[in-house]
Amino acid sequence: MTARSELTASLLSTLRDVPGLRAATPSTTAAASAVPWDLDVMAVDISENVVEIRVVALEVPIPPLTEVAGAALRAVLTGTPWERASLRIVVTDVDAAALTP
Repeated sequence: MTARSELTASLLSTLRDVPGLRAATPSTTAAASAVPWDLDVMAVDISENVVEIRVVALEVPIPPLTEVAGAALRAVLTGTPWERASLRIVVTDVDAAALTP
């Protein structure tokens, strides 16, 4: 495993513990289960200066969710080469269930 793939795994593990958000993946169909790797890795981009994680909001309001996620994910970056990188959380979609009373 490379440092980036280890960081990706750690970020996704932390994100899974944040209620109200999930990694934004290109597919959640049964066909996705045939892929021999974790599709959630496609929601994470790591460059030298930016760590970007794309998410789907499962609840509203969104700002409190991204604040909690930001704090948790920033802690994962501590002590890594990306400790000073910008952390970008991009909400790509809102689950329809979040908008139904």
